[in-house]
Amino acid sequence: MMQGAKAGNKTAQQFRDAALPWLDDAYAFAEVLMRTEADAEQAVQDCYLRALRQFDGFRGTAVRPWLLAILKTVCQEKQSRRSGAPLAPASEAEPRRDSPTIRQLVDELPAPLREVIALREYLDLTYKEIAEVTGVPVTAVMSRIAEARGLLRAARRAAQASAEPPAARPAGGASKLTVYRANAC
Repeated sequence: MMQGAKAGNKTAQQFRDAALPWLDDAYAFAEVLMRTEADAEQAVQDCYLRALRQFDGFRGTAVRPWLLAILKTVCQEKQSRRSGAPLAPASEAEPRRDSPTIRQLVDELPAPLREVIALREYLDLTYKEIAEVTGVPVTAVMSRIAEARGLLRAARRAAQASAEPPAARPAGGASKLTVYRANAC
C-alpha cells in the first residue's frame, strides 16, 4: 500500500511539473470559450482534475495541446448541459465603449473561429498544435484563422467608421484607404 501512495505522489508531482506552467494559458482559453470568469475558473479546475486522472495514460511530448484539448472538451460539455441557454457575450459584463476592443470583437466571432484565433493569437500555438487541440486538419485551422482575421478586420473597420464624426468622413461616404506594405523600399 505504501508503494502505491509513493507512486501516486510521484505521478502527482510529475503532473504538477508538466501541467502547472500552462495554467495561465488554460485560463485564457477558457475565458474565450466560456465568456465569464466564474465559468472559466470552474472549467479549468475540471480540466486539471480530468487531466490528472488521465495523466498516467499520456504518452505525448507536448502537454499544452493535450491539456487545452481536454479543456475544450470540458467547456463543450458544460455548454451543452446548459441545454441551449444562449451565452451572454463577455462584453455585456463590461461597460461598452464607443469603439469595441479586439477582445470584444473576438467574443463576437462564431465558436470555431473564436477558438482558433484565441489559440493562435493569445496563446501563440502553432498550427499543428491548434489542430491537435481542435481536432481538425491543419488546413482547416489555417482556413479558419484566415476567415477570423478577415472578419475581425472588417468589424474593426466598421466600428471605426461608425465612431468617426460625420465631418471627418470624405464626401460621398467613401473612406480613404491606407495601404501599408511590409517590405516597401
